[in-house]
Amino acid sequence: MLHKDLECWKQSVDFVVEVYEITKLFPKEELFGLAQQMRRCAVSIPSNIAEGCSRKGYAETIQFLYIAIGSASELETQLIIANKLGYIPTIDHPLEKLTAIKKMLLSLTKYLKTHKSNKPPNY
Repeated sequence: MLHKDLECWKQSVDFVVEVYEITKLFPKEELFGLAQQMRRCAVSIPSNIAEGCSRKGYAETIQFLYIAIGSASELETQLIIANKLGYIPTIDHPLEKLTAIKKMLLSLTKYLKTHKSNKPPNY
């Protein structure tokens, strides 16, 4: 399974770019605080998908997909905090995209758990 073929990887890479654009608008004092943490979490999602896909067995792949899901949940929390601090006026669109990515990751993990001998679909 090649990570570059997975839709969840493609969308999470695009989402990293969005997070960088969003955090550009943060106050300068947040450059090494919340903004940096959000960027790290965003980058962690496609990075863990890629690392998981390079592993030998599906069990390891699933483990890294769960790490990616954890990073997505962490980023969701940080988006909410940034919104409450007034750094992001609305978070509806980013949260919708993040939810879609998490759903794809959960679907892929479920598929891998039940179809370990088959080639996974393009999630």
